Amino acid sequence: MATTVFDSALFKDMFGTDAMRQIFDDKAYLVACIDAETALARAQATVGLIPADAAKEITTLSDYDNLNVEQLRTETEIVGYPILPLVKQLSEMCGEAGRYVHWGATTQDIMDTATMIQCKRAVALIETQLNETRGALKKLALEHADTVTAGRTHLQHALPVTFGFRCAVWLSSLNRHAERLTQLKSRALLVEFGGAAGTLASLGGGEEGLAVRAAYAKELGLGNPSITWHVARDGLVEIVTTLAAIGGSLGKIAMDVMMMCASEFGELAEPFVQGRGASSTMPQKRNPISSELMFAAAKMLRERAALMLDSLMQDFERATGPWHLEWSALPESFLLASSSLFQAHFMLSGLTVDKARMRRNLDLTGGLIVAEAVMMGLAPAIGRQHAHDVVYEACKTAIENGETLFVVLSRNQSITDELGLDKLKQLTDPANYLGSAAAMARSVAAQTILA
Repeated sequence: MATTVFDSALFKDMFGTDAMRQIFDDKAYLVACIDAETALARAQATVGLIPADAAKEITTLSDYDNLNVEQLRTETEIVGYPILPLVKQLSEMCGEAGRYVHWGATTQDIMDTATMIQCKRAVALIETQLNETRGALKKLALEHADTVTAGRTHLQHALPVTFGFRCAVWLSSLNRHAERLTQLKSRALLVEFGGAAGTLASLGGGEEGLAVRAAYAKELGLGNPSITWHVARDGLVEIVTTLAAIGGSLGKIAMDVMMMCASEFGELAEPFVQGRGASSTMPQKRNPISSELMFAAAKMLRERAALMLDSLMQDFERATGPWHLEWSALPESFLLASSSLFQAHFMLSGLTVDKARMRRNLDLTGGLIVAEAVMMGLAPAIGRQHAHDVVYEACKTAIENGETLFVVLSRNQSITDELGLDKLKQLTDPANYLGSAAAMARSVAAQTILA
C-alpha cells in the first residue's frame, strides 16, 4: 500500500521520474554505501595505511548481491542507522581482509559520502533535463521573437510584447539556474571523512588522515573539503534550495501557460495526447496537466527547501536529529525537480501557439494598449505632460463609447494636424511599439549554450 505520491503506482510518475528513482532507491543507496567503503579502503592503501592486498580484496568481495537485505533492514531499525549492520556483513564477506573495512571511519562518514555519490549522479541528471528544457525554450524564443502578443501587468493589458520575448524571460532564469548548478558542484559535492568527532584522530593525527581524505575524494571524483562537515550542512542546503528555485521558475512558466490556455485567452494549448487532460463529465475539456504538475511541484519543493534549512541548526560536533530531515527532503526534492523538468520539456516541445488569437486578444482594447506610443509620439510637439493629458482623455472617451483609440484620436484636429492620419495609424498599431523585445529574445537565445 502506497502512503505517498512518491511510491504510489498511480502517481509516482507525476511526481518523479524512473531515472531519478533509480538513483535514490534502497539498492542504489546501499551500493553507494558499499562504494564509499571500498573507495575508503583503496584510499587508505594508497597512503600505506592498510595493506594493498586487503584493499583489493575489500573492493572485489564487497557485493550488494551477497547482502542479507532483510537482516540489514531489521538491524537498521534497531541501531537507527544502516552502516553498523552493513559493515558487519561486508567484513564477513571479505574474510581476513574484513578487519580493514571501515578503518577509522564513523557512520556519518559513510552515509554522507554515499549521499554525495547519489547527489553527484542526480545533479548530472538534472543538468541534462535542464538543458533539454532550455533547448525547447530557445527554439520557442527564436520562432516567436516577432510574434506580437499582449503584455500584461496586474492581469491587465499593459504594452505589446512578443511571445518570443516572454519565452526568453522564462529561458533567462533557467540559464542562470544552469550556472548555479555548475557553480554549486565544487562547493557542495564533497567527500566526508572525519571519524568520530571529525578530527581524524582515529588515524593518529598529523598529515596521514588528511592524505587519506584527499585520496578518498580522488577515488570518488568528489571535492576534498578543508575541514569535516558533519554538522555544516550548507552544501546540501544549497543543492535543495537550488532545486526549489528551479522548480519555482518552472512554476512561473506553468502559471503563464495555464492562463494563456484558458478559454478566455485561447492563445496556447499543451501538446495533444489522446485522453490527456480529459474530464470525466465534460468531453470538451483539454486541461493543462503538465503545467498543473509543474505548479504543484514548485510548491512542494518550497516546502522541502524550508525543511532543509532546519538541518543547518545542528549541535556541536554531531547533531541530535536534524540530520534525519535530509533523508526525506533531499531525495524528494530531486524527484520533484526531475518530474517538473520532464513535464516542462514535454509541454514546451509540443506547445501549440495560436498567433491569430494572440493578435485578436491584443486588439480587444481597441488600441488602448499603445496609448503610451501615441503619448510619446505627441510629446516632442506639445510636451510630455500635455500629451499625457490629451491621450488620457482620448482613452477615457474610447472606453466609454466602445470606440478604438485611433477613431477617437482621429477626430481631434490638433492631433491630426500635428501627426497626420498615417502617422497616427502607425502609432496605434501594436506591432510598431515593441521596443527591443525581439532583439532581447534573440540575444537570450544566442547566449543559451547547451552542453
